[in-house]
Amino acid sequence: MTLDKLSVGKSAVVTKVGGEGELRFRFLDMGILPRTRVTMVKIAPLGDPMEIRLRDYELTLRREDAAKIEIRPDEGGDAV
Repeated sequence: MTLDKLSVGKSAVVTKVGGEGELRFRFLDMGILPRTRVTMVKIAPLGDPMEIRLRDYELTLRREDAAKIEIRPDEGGDAV
């Protein structure tokens, strides 16, 4: 499953950060790393962009970028 499919109010854990070159490095610099817990806060009325919460801050991503981040449902494990 990818981050763009996560429903508002639901949490998940990042399993893989995709993208190529600069985009992938930008994700990593923003703190989107494997084993990071993310929560979908809200999605804009037209579906783009979306706001997620991770590491005690909110981050806005385009749906196209969120589709490059693979996640699994959060089951309360040892995510960061």
